[in-house]
Amino acid sequence: MKANSTRLPHVVVLGAGFGGLSFAQAFPSHLARVTVVDRQNHHLFQPLLYQVATAGLAAPDIAQPIRTILRAKPNLTVLMAEVRGIDLASRRVHLDHGELEYDHLLIGLGGRTVYFGHDEWEQFAPGLKSLDDAVRLRRNMLLAYERAEVGTDRAKRQELMTTVVVGGGPTGVELAGAFAELARTVLYRDFGRIDARQARILLVEGGPCILANFPADLSASAQRQLEKLGVEVRLNTKVTAIRDGEVELDGVPLRAGNIVWAAGVGAVPVTRSLGVETDRAGRIKVRPDLSLPGHPEVFAVGDIAALTDVKGQVVPGVAQGAMQGGAHVAKLLAHDLAVGPRPPAQREAFVYWDKGNMATIGRSAAIAQIGRMHISGLPAWLAWLALHLVFLIGFRNRVSVFLSWVHSYFTYKRGARIIMGREITTPPAPARAASAS
Repeated sequence: MKANSTRLPHVVVLGAGFGGLSFAQAFPSHLARVTVVDRQNHHLFQPLLYQVATAGLAAPDIAQPIRTILRAKPNLTVLMAEVRGIDLASRRVHLDHGELEYDHLLIGLGGRTVYFGHDEWEQFAPGLKSLDDAVRLRRNMLLAYERAEVGTDRAKRQELMTTVVVGGGPTGVELAGAFAELARTVLYRDFGRIDARQARILLVEGGPCILANFPADLSASAQRQLEKLGVEVRLNTKVTAIRDGEVELDGVPLRAGNIVWAAGVGAVPVTRSLGVETDRAGRIKVRPDLSLPGHPEVFAVGDIAALTDVKGQVVPGVAQGAMQGGAHVAKLLAHDLAVGPRPPAQREAFVYWDKGNMATIGRSAAIAQIGRMHISGLPAWLAWLALHLVFLIGFRNRVSVFLSWVHSYFTYKRGARIIMGREITTPPAPARAASAS
């Protein structure tokens, strides 16, 4: 695709996450040809991804085809492709099946799970960044209980019903709480030979508290709510090794049926090849207008960008930051294309509006920071439900998620407890002795 093949300039958007999608929706596409590139064909509502992993929701409930979302936009093309590299000098994006020339570029490729130099741990402790990851975690978790059901060794059964979540950030807290709630309120009704209420769920955090980005009182409240659900919270604990079915905590081995990694997120590797300054996590250090230094035609938003705004606030790698960034770039670029290009110093600086911070822990359990208000328990949980329904894309998705939540709340059941992905073989259950007639 040649950027100069028509009179309209060509804008390429890499990634249809919250940042890229917000840009595409806000940008007046009559001003340019827009090409949206993503390695998946769907936009994923990541804040609810953990609920797919813990059998609370089905995968289609939190995803929507990108083409469906953007089909009403003129001059807009969607490509399902993998980004292999970006050549800033020649203004080209290299894909797994070709390349694109651009006049303006928005990079919103998001983040990836990082293991702090121990990439070999990934095969034993998967992370949670995609629907594939969520389905894998759900399958592994349900399989462990199925194998415990047909097992005969008590110690092995307890091992299979042990889940270790590494990382006390929002994802780790949400996963640990949901795993505990699932075992104690749902799975114990499903199995006859094991008592899932005896499942052991551990949340391991290397620092002195969980949810370190929240105020101390909310962090402490979250820990109390987790422990009330039966989660063992281990603070100031380092993971020193991970092997198949085993994790070392401060050098002490612990056998577990499932180990989940929620301890680190970094930028995708393509940022390292751009030749621009990045932070330790590989995020691009952008200018105040979200453009790349020396490349006013290129912008970065979301998890891939590192910025402290003009008010001195660090822009967090959360959905609201990416959405605001995408909308900001759309406004800047629309002005430049309609009126005339401006030097980056004359563009409006991005100012992050913190609308609040929330984390859910389990049934009627959550914490929320909204301005100066600190909320815990049921009120925070209800606020969390309402906010996520509002931002979920697609009417069908909202209805489906709402009905699933209502059903789960009143029946203590979860309907997505399906094992998929490969043929499962389990040892036969021991034969029962015949009764005397």
